[in-house]
Amino acid sequence: MKTINSRLDRIGYALMALMVFAGSIGLARAQGVTDSVPANATANTYGGGWECDSGFHKVDGACVVVQVPANAFLTGSAYGTGWKCEYGYVKNDDKCNLVVPPENAYISASSGDSWLCDRGYRKVNEACEAIEVPENGYLTGNSTGSGWTCNRGYQATKGACVAIAVPANGYLAFSSGDSGWDCDRGYRRSDGACDAIEVPEHGYLSGRSYGNGWECDRGYRKTTEACVAVDLPENAHLNFSGDDWDCNEPYRKRQNACVIGKP
Repeated sequence: MKTINSRLDRIGYALMALMVFAGSIGLARAQGVTDSVPANATANTYGGGWECDSGFHKVDGACVVVQVPANAFLTGSAYGTGWKCEYGYVKNDDKCNLVVPPENAYISASSGDSWLCDRGYRKVNEACEAIEVPENGYLTGNSTGSGWTCNRGYQATKGACVAIAVPANGYLAFSSGDSGWDCDRGYRRSDGACDAIEVPEHGYLSGRSYGNGWECDRGYRKTTEACVAVDLPENAHLNFSGDDWDCNEPYRKRQNACVIGKP
């Protein structure tokens, strides 16, 4: 019995020693992790490593305080300088310089570190110059180009708005090229005028700006100046477009006739 108890005691001592050894290893490892995290930093919960606390950034394995210049604030970002200039100031190396808009300008609301010209002015070098709008013109609100456009009925010519001369049987149009006018229905442009379209018998106005301006009724074929009736042979009918003919089934076209058999 004593022998059994002695063996149990030895086993117990061995287990206790093993537990103490394992604990010392864990402590050593924990101590190693703690020692590897520099001051003003926090160990990452997952994936190992560490990150600098807010207001500090990594420099050569250490966390160095972010030097925030006057008129700036901490961004909380681990990248870049770690600071940003306040609204109305612009970054210049390690400083924040005051944005000073010229006359007739204002600080950009989107960035806060630049300026834009007021409506009616455009940026020229570091100033805002007034846009000169000619008579019968108005501001477009676009700082590119001239910055203005002409009222309806006028067109820009050498920095001025000149009245558009609309010919007889014409009208002002927004999409008629450089002239600013187009012809009424039934008329076509010709050398600065609107000439009447001559529609032949059995024809009608096409409404298209190209070609001769007219088409033939169904059952008529278009020639240079006239609409000629389609001559239907026996056992034929007008085709889809109506300006020619096809043979009825089972007839086939052969020259100017419809016959049974191969064409």
